[in-house]
Amino acid sequence: MSRIGSKPIILPESVKVEIKDGKLFIAGPKGNLVVALPEKITAQLEGTHLKLSRHGEDKFARAYHGLGRSLANNAVLGVSQGFTKELELVGTGYRVAASGESLVFSLGFSHPITFGAVAGVTFATEGNNKVKITGIDKQLVGQVAANIRKLREPEPYKGKGIRYSDEVVRRKAGKAAAKTA
Repeated sequence: MSRIGSKPIILPESVKVEIKDGKLFIAGPKGNLVVALPEKITAQLEGTHLKLSRHGEDKFARAYHGLGRSLANNAVLGVSQGFTKELELVGTGYRVAASGESLVFSLGFSHPITFGAVAGVTFATEGNNKVKITGIDKQLVGQVAANIRKLREPEPYKGKGIRYSDEVVRRKAGKAAAKTA
């Protein structure tokens, strides 16, 4: 039995769940999300708990039992609390500025890079080297953060680039260290 899949999801009072045709329609104070459950996985609403169960013990059903529960739990957390990712720009002259709903990055290239607005995600800048990405869909927030980070990934010699606020960049020794050894 899946350890994650068998755990019930506790629903806050402000979250409403409706089950139709293998999909969960989840509504909360921050917005609405739809989660498509994998095949052979069904959901039952029992008071303030949402339980997911699988039909059969084949490899597919076992593999997707925990996935379905995690997707549903992330949707419940998203519509009640929301998700946030924070990015930092490290490097001389690396800056970010909000321009309407989009972001303009200065990353050491010969031109500024404009990152357009994404539906369902909001950007906030703190100073000129921090970006906060918020939204209700965990996958979308993470993907937008990864796309921004990909504009200038942190390099291992000086650590310059865009990184997550909690990311640790492993530094390499340069050529000078190699000659002395």
